[in-house]
Order: sequence, then structure tokens, then C-alpha cells
Amino acid sequence: MIVFDLSCADGHRFEGWFGSSADYADQQARGLVACPHCGTAEVSKAPMAPAVPAKGNARPERSIPAPEASRQLANAPMSPQVQQALTALAKAQADALKTSTWVGDRFADETRAMHYGERDEAPIHGQATLAEAKALIDEGVPVAPLPFPVAPPDKLN
Repeated sequence: MIVFDLSCADGHRFEGWFGSSADYADQQARGLVACPHCGTAEVSKAPMAPAVPAKGNARPERSIPAPEASRQLANAPMSPQVQQALTALAKAQADALKTSTWVGDRFADETRAMHYGERDEAPIHGQATLAEAKALIDEGVPVAPLPFPVAPPDKLN
């Protein structure tokens, strides 16, 4: 089966299902294709976007969903200014994570190695326990918590 977007001389748009392109051409030539709105047989194919499936071997792009205006962000009413600020903060975090590498529970070790020059500096994010985070801060290693939770890449759908 093939689906065509069709339009009539009066501008009505509708879909038509045919066995093949040849079936459409045959039915069109015999005047069997008509507009369901006005009944005219002056029907032609309308421009349509092709349906292109995603490649089966493509890796999904990692993304952090930003809170939407319709999503409840708290258990009490928030002012629109606070909601806008949180939405902007979530977008900024998502943009920053696009160039950052997930290191998982190796975060403390990787950050410490960069701080002491044992490896090249690069933007990373991951998980650290409260004790690990406090130890990094005590050592003077620059770290900051992310304002919104981040799911590990292997846990994303």
C-alpha cells in the first residue's frame, strides 16, 4: 500500500490509499479519484514529506529534558519568573552536558587526576558520594553539583 496526500481544485486536502503508484494513475485516468469534501474529480497529488525511518544502528543522542512550562516543578504554586528561571537553568545544564563526558562513579578520581595534572582537563560529569565530594572540596578541586538529576547513559531509553 502507498499513501498519497491529495488536493482538489478547490484546495481541499485529503489522503488516498492505493496499491501502487500505477493503481493511483489508473484510477485517476478513469475518474475514480474524487474529493471527499466536494466530490470533484479534479484531484492531484499534493506535496508531501517522505517518511524516512531512523537508521537501526544509530546511537541515540544523549539529552537532558528541560522542564516545560506545563510540567509542575514544585508541590506549591510558583511565580512565572521562578518557573522561567528554572527552565533556563535546565536548558543551560543540557547545553553544557552536550560537550561533557559521562564518567560515572569514577568522577572523583577523574576530577582529582585533572586537578593534579595527571590527565588532560576536559569537561566531565558523573556520580560522587557526599564524602567524595567533600574530600574534593577540601583538597581545592573545583567541583559543583548539577542542579537537575542526570541519568547515566546506559539507563536512558
